[in-house]
Amino acid sequence: MLTGSELLAKVKELGDVSKSDLVRACGYVSNKKSGGERLNFTAFYEALLEAKGVSLGETGVAGIGKGGRKLSYVATVQGNGNLLIGKAYTALLDLKAGDEFEIKLGRKQIRLSPTDDEG
Repeated sequence: MLTGSELLAKVKELGDVSKSDLVRACGYVSNKKSGGERLNFTAFYEALLEAKGVSLGETGVAGIGKGGRKLSYVATVQGNGNLLIGKAYTALLDLKAGDEFEIKLGRKQIRLSPTDDEG
């Protein structure tokens, strides 16, 4: 997905194309479970506004979540005892599969600290 000056340049380069083609060409596309294509217009327009210097505050980050929902920063223990931290949160921290954390327990809190990658 293009952002910033690259996004502005691409929009200018494409000129008078349909909105769907513009969103697709700038990379704001995801795949549906059914195999179809979903154009992410909201994320595209948020990135375009930000590239033009219009700040939407911290709500611009909300586009990471499914369907543009706002992150609640609340997690609930599941029925099997697991505590799930969703993809939107790990994406905010640029975490990748295999990243390791040390679990530190406090009186009523859990703290995750990245482990040293030195080997």
